[in-house]
Parts: sequence; C-alpha cells; structure tokens
Amino acid sequence: MVSSTTAATPAAPTSSGFRWLQLVMGIVCMAMIANLQYGWTLFVDPIDAKHHWGRAAIQLAFTIFVVTETWLVPVEAWFVDKYGPSKVVMFGGVMIALAWILNSYADSLTLLYTAAVIAGIGAGAVYGTCVGNALKWFPDRRGLAAGATAAGFGAGAAITVVPIANMISASGYQAAFFDFGIGQGLIVFILAFFIRPPTVAMPAKKKQLNLPQTRIDFTPPQVLRSPIFWVMYAVFVMVAAGGLMTAAQIAPIAHDFKIANTPVSLAGFQMAALTFAISLDRIFDGFGRPFFGWVSDNIGREYTMFIAFGTAALMLLTLSAYGHVPVVFVLATAVYFGVFGEIYSLFPATCGDTFGVKYATTNNGMLYTAKGTASLLVPLASIVATSYGWQAVFVMAVALNATAALMALFVIKPMRRNFILGNETAADEAAAGNAKTA
Repeated sequence: MVSSTTAATPAAPTSSGFRWLQLVMGIVCMAMIANLQYGWTLFVDPIDAKHHWGRAAIQLAFTIFVVTETWLVPVEAWFVDKYGPSKVVMFGGVMIALAWILNSYADSLTLLYTAAVIAGIGAGAVYGTCVGNALKWFPDRRGLAAGATAAGFGAGAAITVVPIANMISASGYQAAFFDFGIGQGLIVFILAFFIRPPTVAMPAKKKQLNLPQTRIDFTPPQVLRSPIFWVMYAVFVMVAAGGLMTAAQIAPIAHDFKIANTPVSLAGFQMAALTFAISLDRIFDGFGRPFFGWVSDNIGREYTMFIAFGTAALMLLTLSAYGHVPVVFVLATAVYFGVFGEIYSLFPATCGDTFGVKYATTNNGMLYTAKGTASLLVPLASIVATSYGWQAVFVMAVALNATAALMALFVIKPMRRNFILGNETAADEAAAGNAKTA
C-alpha cells in the first residue's frame, strides 16, 4: 500500500512571520468555538430548571453536537481542499452564531437538538480547517503547532466562563446564548477573510527531528485500509471518552457532590468550587496542549502519550476517592484536563508523521471522528451515575486511560515504525525497479 505521491516537492522560502500569523488567527478562531463544548456544562442545570427535560435528555444535545462536529470534519476537509480554508471558516462562523441564537429560543428538545447539529457543523468546519492548516504550515513543529491551535479550543472558554456564569445568573441563560453566540460568530467570520494555506507543500525536515516521519503522502482510502490507523482510533476513543464525560458533566458532578457553591481559596483567589474548577480546567487544558505537543516533538509521540494517559488515570482515581473534597476536586480536575487535552495535539501530529502532509487535513479529520464516537458514551455516564454513583463512572474512565497508556507504548509505537519503514522500503524498491527498466 504505497502512494504514488511523495512529499519530495521542495519548499519555497517561507515567511516565518506570516506562518506564525496564520497560527495565531487559527488559535483565535478556535477560542471562539470553545464555549460550544466547554461552556455547555454551565447551561445544563438552568435549562433543566426552566423546562424540566432531565439531565440525560439535555446532555443528548451535547452528544449530538460532538458527533456532528467530528464525523463531518472529513467532508468539511474536502471543501477546504476544493475551495480553500477561508470560505469554510467563514461558513463555520455563521453556523456557530446561528446555533446559539436558536439555543436562546429553544422551547423544545427538538429545537435544542437541531441547534446542536448546526453548532456541530460550524465548530467542525472551524476546528478541522484550523488544525489542518497548522499541520501544513509547521511540518517541522507539528506537535507544537497542532497543540497551540488546539489550545485555543481548550483554553478559549477560560476567559468567558465567569462572564457567561454571571450573565446566566443576572439575565438568564437565554441572554447568554444570544449575546455570546453573535459575538463569537462575528469574530470567526471576520478572521476567515485572512486565513490562507501555504502555496507550496513543505516537507518535514526529517534530519532535524528525532521522530519517525514518512516521506510518503498516503491518500485517505489508503489510510482507512491501514491497521495502525484503527489502533490509533481506538486509543483516541478510550481517552476522549473520559474527558468528554467530565467536561459535559462537571457541573452536575459538583452539584451531586454538594460542593458546587463551596468557596475555595487558592493562590490568593477565592471562588465557588465549580467556577474555580472550570476556570482552572480551561487554563490547564490550554497550556497542556502546546506543552505536550512540544514535549512530543522532542521525546516522541508515544512516550508523551504514556506519560499523559497515565497521569489522567491517576487523577480520575483521585476524583473517584476524594472528589467530594472541594480543594481536591478543583486541583484534580485541573491536572486531569492539563493532560487530557494533549490528545488534540498528539494525535494530529502523529497522524501527519504517519500518513504525510498532502492530505493531512482530511486524514486528521478522519481520525478526529474518534471524538464523536467517544461522545456517544456521555449520556451513558449519566445513566451509570444514576444507578451506581459517579465513582463507578470514574473507575471505568481510569481503566480506559490506563489501557490506552500501555497501548501507546507497546502497540502504537512498534506498529507505526514498522508501517513507515515498510512502506518507504517498498517505495524505494519500486523506484529502483522502475529505474532499471527505464
């Protein structure tokens, strides 16, 4: 399975400043869609208090959003390849604004779910395009670039958590949906005019990196036929499931632990435990994505995965045993999200390393659908928690993260190296054979 396309096209001199500007604009766009996922938990109980639909029914909207956001990214990536990133991000800005405006008027679950679909389409258009663009602009720093871009999504909600919570308290959740929806969508729409892809494919400078990186650009059908893709997909699902559950359910968990409004003082700051936890979670999540991306650029993707997934398992175990203690709840969730968010930098970087640059947006989009698959477990967490308590949910997440950590080191690492070396050897032999017959 060797592509006829190789990443051998020499790169034209690149303006370092311009590609960093592209990265920054992608980060800002990602920050503007962050609340669609990470701000959602603030709306769950207010919506339930008004309409009495039940948490499980309301959280289904979150699952619909994540599934739509992720599973349509490969389709949206095709539009990026055909029409360019600017138009796709512009479309995304319109859709995310429309979605939250509809949420502000939703008086039925049908309308809430419809808004979730629209939000997912818009967020996926922005997310997939910005990450794919970063991978193309920074083949020499894939981990850092993907991590910094994903950090916008992970930390973008940090600066707006308190304003949204305050607006919900003062004016109702409908006003928060409406005002923030228009503001976020407008900023994405404006920035979309200035987002550009590199004009010439830039191959990774393999000799400067202590990482296995392919010289071959694998097409999406070839990627789907490779076993290593599906192993990476399975590990992505294992880790994403716990993070999505915690992100969506952190407010209900805090309320059930009866610590949501308990004051917590740390480093001179005092806030209610829930607000403090969500704020720190976004900061740690945002910091962890580029940090672990940078670490993986230096020590390797799989070693970094092992460290991060193992730490995540430890934090989830801590929450299971001591999550009812407000300070522990705040700190453990912060550290957990600090190591959880790296999947959104490591997996795109690993995908680019393994399958090449030319089809990076589409190939990474296919891998990113694992997040949508994982989101299907979020409503299940509510059901398990109702029957057995949140401790049972945490223990399940611990098992998944621990298994993923071991698979990264002992399954993904050897499989990926064999895949890259095997296909490059076959390509070299084919080229040598063609040269002899020419």
